[in-house]
Amino acid sequence: MVVTSKRSTTKATSFNQRDDSSSVALVHVEQPQALSAVAPIVSSYNEKIRPVLDALENLRRLNVAKEGIQLPTIVVVGDQSSGKSSVLESLAGISLPRGQGICTRVPLVMRLQNHPVPHPELLLEFNGKTVFTDEANVSDAINLATEEIAGSAKGISNTPLTLVVKKNGVPDLTMVDLPGITRVPVHGQPDNIYDQIKDIIMEYITPEESIILNVLSATVDFTTCESIRMSQTVDRTGLRTLAVVTKADKSPEGLLEKVTADDVNIGLGYVCVRNRIGEESYEEARDEEQKLFESHSLLSKIDKSIVGIPVLAQKLVQVQAMIISKTLPEIIKKINEKLASNATELENLPANLSSVADAMTAFMHILGLTRDSLKKILLTGDFEEYPEDNHMHCTARLVEMLNLYANDLENCDESDAKKNFLMEEIKVLEEAKWIGLPNFMPRTAFLTILQRKVKGISYMPINFVDNVWDYLESVVISVLNNHSSSYYQLQVSTRRAGEKLIAKKKKNSIQHVLEAVEMEKLTDYTCNPEYLLEYGRLVAQQESFIKEVLNTEPKPTHVKLEGVGEIDVVNLRNYPHVLSQAFDLKARMIAYWKIVLRRLIDSIALHLMLSINELINNDLQKEICNDLLSSNGGGIERLLEESPSISGKREKLSRSVKVLRESKETVTRIMDRIGIYD
Repeated sequence: MVVTSKRSTTKATSFNQRDDSSSVALVHVEQPQALSAVAPIVSSYNEKIRPVLDALENLRRLNVAKEGIQLPTIVVVGDQSSGKSSVLESLAGISLPRGQGICTRVPLVMRLQNHPVPHPELLLEFNGKTVFTDEANVSDAINLATEEIAGSAKGISNTPLTLVVKKNGVPDLTMVDLPGITRVPVHGQPDNIYDQIKDIIMEYITPEESIILNVLSATVDFTTCESIRMSQTVDRTGLRTLAVVTKADKSPEGLLEKVTADDVNIGLGYVCVRNRIGEESYEEARDEEQKLFESHSLLSKIDKSIVGIPVLAQKLVQVQAMIISKTLPEIIKKINEKLASNATELENLPANLSSVADAMTAFMHILGLTRDSLKKILLTGDFEEYPEDNHMHCTARLVEMLNLYANDLENCDESDAKKNFLMEEIKVLEEAKWIGLPNFMPRTAFLTILQRKVKGISYMPINFVDNVWDYLESVVISVLNNHSSSYYQLQVSTRRAGEKLIAKKKKNSIQHVLEAVEMEKLTDYTCNPEYLLEYGRLVAQQESFIKEVLNTEPKPTHVKLEGVGEIDVVNLRNYPHVLSQAFDLKARMIAYWKIVLRRLIDSIALHLMLSINELINNDLQKEICNDLLSSNGGGIERLLEESPSISGKREKLSRSVKVLRESKETVTRIMDRIGIYD
């Protein structure tokens, strides 16, 4: 972008007084007769750069960075004592805080504005307020503002402080001065001061929109500078890094070789400067600088296009123009994309309910959506609403829980037919003896063993239905919360109603389980033909089994029983008189126990499915209506109160849309004005 000055009160004269076309022409401004100040530096880009910088500053005030929109920025970095403050002082013509240790403890945004005013105007902006100051007191004012932001100790803060300098003759520049890099904390600084400074610097220099002004001391090896290492991590090619070399007068030996060899990839080039010394005025310092680079035996060999504060000012203005011209189109593109996204999201938020009729309509709509969702995930196995959330794939989870429950029943001690084989039956038969015909099976013996076994497993179906309803509660509440999230009062009411209903359903299921368990204890009955088949298979082995148990030669310790396994028979030889009766009792119990377990699985599974159907189709809607219309629910009118989360989101999006629209207008105006696309 090429911009020229057309001010009627200015006259251009060359600083270098050279005919070399490669040198950079800077301009000096003669002040009007009424002004006594002498302008040390002025930019020929001012008239067109100023509106752009004002526009960017307006974007910063709008805090458009919070919307993810990065602004073009010149970021000043350097190791501690590299001469950073002196360079900025020379550009601005004002004194900045000096002292031992870190002087810049917060990001200092310096806005230099060339203004033909009789007296410079300086002001500080921080923490939402503006403080006016002057050249004599600006350093103290910065210190006081820094203490208010970062505290009175020597710690640092990432909260920026803006210094606006309106002064005749300064270049129109906006730069961010960051704390100098130090590795060793001094008294009063935190131990991790280096990490804190590094984090701030990396935050500012990482965006592609940032130009890095790396301040290097001529007295050190550039390759060892920490600021160079940091900038190289985000700008390996150096295409957005400009280096200014200070203290050229203190270490002139080899400086020409350093800046021409460029071992550290400074893509935008070097500028060597001499900073103000002692009580020199800024004008005197510029004269001494010019003499140094013209007459010094070593420094005079450096090309005049890369020496001096005026050249630095001119380069910074050019770089600033370059980065602005490069990034403004992308900025407006990002603003448009973010604006469209946020505006759409704002429009998609649920409308505020303004009447009872609206509230009732919304209420019925939410109930319908909830019922449809629960039908899909609990009955039909349709998981389209929750494709990645396995917890909400309810039919699969319920089958897993049922299979685990069945497995636990089939593998518990009561279902282990080999354990103490026939011993329990023998003991029960011994106690069930009566005076009567032999070989009659006492029914009380069978019921006694059956009741013991049923009692032993009675906790398992209760735990199963308890776990199932806990799981169903999490699913139902999640669906209710999802569909009522836009209406806080309805969400509270539906959650309360859902929890109450699940508690009722759980209680009913536990009662059903208790009744089922009691029925199994009460009597022994089945019409399932598998009972007789299993009993027949076992009884068919009775004679051979008893014969092996009572065999004297050899005496086996274990006898295999088909359908049961290897049986320890050592103790059974002590009860030859009841072995036949005990075996028959055991065969009946093994066959019947399988029927009992199947009933405790099937009947409970069917009961749960019936309960889930009733919950979805009838109970849930009824419970929610009763709760909402009760005295605790507050009535349908409570739906007119918007959810705090939705209200906060609406406010945030509205504020964002407003900021983005203002930002868009700001950028569009300035682009139209300067024809940036060209």
